[in-house]
Amino acid sequence: MGEPSPAGVERRHLENAPVRVVSARVSLTTRLRNLLERRELLSGLISSDIRIKYKGSVLGLFWSMLSPALTLATYYLVFSIFLKNGIPNFVIYLFSGLVVWNLFQTAVNSATGVIVDRAGLVKKVSFPREILALANVGASVIYFLIQLVVLIAFLLLVGHQPAWGFLWLLPISFAALYLFTAAVAIVMSAVTVYLRDMRHLMEVVLQLWFWLSPVVYSYENSLAPALHRHGLSVLYFLNPVTPIILTFQRVFYVATTVRSTTTGAPLHILPQWSLTSFFELDLGLLAVTVIVFLLALALFGRLEGNFESEL
Repeated sequence: MGEPSPAGVERRHLENAPVRVVSARVSLTTRLRNLLERRELLSGLISSDIRIKYKGSVLGLFWSMLSPALTLATYYLVFSIFLKNGIPNFVIYLFSGLVVWNLFQTAVNSATGVIVDRAGLVKKVSFPREILALANVGASVIYFLIQLVVLIAFLLLVGHQPAWGFLWLLPISFAALYLFTAAVAIVMSAVTVYLRDMRHLMEVVLQLWFWLSPVVYSYENSLAPALHRHGLSVLYFLNPVTPIILTFQRVFYVATTVRSTTTGAPLHILPQWSLTSFFELDLGLLAVTVIVFLLALALFGRLEGNFESEL
């Protein structure tokens, strides 16, 4: 007999798990404890998601490394040779922001319709349903780590050193990114059960969201300076992804001001904040995302009561 399919492995993980009914009225503490107790189920679903994605592929998970490597090579050719914008090592600046954005976008896109797509499991097996969205986030984290390895390999290849003094900010920034991504994924997975068009709407929202984040353009070329002049710079940071992207860019790109390779004029790329300022911003964001994540779980608990009838 051949090996069981990824879908079969996933079903076996759920069916062999102890039955625990998760009602819409359980407390937030109980909901968190249920998730902690099902961490083996979560890891199994993450593994299943990855196997399903690369089922039948010759290279398998290697594509997750090859794809960002080819993307990075393409950006290098485009912005270093064909479309020179005057920013030295612009590909490092760009990819430092993209690894953050790709995690957020991939996780939210895949989690938005996950409960609808797995309606059979939701209706037949009792388990914390939000774990399905968290599994998508977990799989996206694996891809994120692979892309980060590709970025680090590129830095070694071109001899570009990160800002070592800022490196310890990355765990704080990543924790905020994970919690915010998980919160959005959990809420959207529940809302889509009642509003099926939300999956298509979210794709449009994420496209707009991308251009509101400083990935392709520099911080100084965004709305931030204009808002700062009018005392409204806080509006720019209502986008929680922005400070996370800026932190990753500050760590990997390093320079805040560079000299244009085409005109020789100084270019302000990143905000000239101190290490303390970045730390306070990231720590404050982490505190906010913890609250947002707990609110997302509470909202999911209210919405999941009628999942079976809606599905």
